[in-house]
Amino acid sequence: MTSGSRRSADDSPVPRHAVRAIERHLAQRESRRRRLFERARALRRLSQQTMTRLHAGSATPAELERVRADLARLAASLPTEYPGDEGIAEDALQEGVEAMLLAAATEGRSFPTPAELGVAPEPYLLGLGDVVGEIRRLTLADLTRGDVVGAADRLALMESVYHTLLGFETARAIVSLKPKQDTARALLERTRGEVTMARLLHRAGVPPAGTEERE
Repeated sequence: MTSGSRRSADDSPVPRHAVRAIERHLAQRESRRRRLFERARALRRLSQQTMTRLHAGSATPAELERVRADLARLAASLPTEYPGDEGIAEDALQEGVEAMLLAAATEGRSFPTPAELGVAPEPYLLGLGDVVGEIRRLTLADLTRGDVVGAADRLALMESVYHTLLGFETARAIVSLKPKQDTARALLERTRGEVTMARLLHRAGVPPAGTEERE
């Protein structure tokens, strides 16, 4: 071949059958990725809606069971149906875990384990980190109602979750836990101050004026 000339498609150094196989592989993977994206988006939306209903006290057992089932099915399908593309579902798994942990918090139950939810430890830890903010919302709701005892119980749960998070140290490449730990600490400190103030006002006989969440 002379300098500056170009190979034609028929003159490719890669055999034609190999090129076709690669094209089929890429097309199939794109299709799988689209299906996974839609499944992840559906679980993420369901989890968010369920958490909203949990805060409103209107979530039903059937809704919670649907989140649990969809979460477990998606997690189980990743290694076999979507190898190499599991990261697409990370946020959805994390939110599904968060919704199930919030449900346990609202009902005063122990948190379900990764095995019970059918998820790997990584998305479980990320969901555990995020549920601290949801427990804070429960705490603020208690303070707004003047339920200082209930708020103190929520605060104790926040502290327990935070200290559990601190027990894990791992490389960010495995699971990005440090930002969750830092956020949990900041939320805990703010909430502790608000609960302490509410206790002082309660002892002084001052009626609750309501607490607004400020970000």
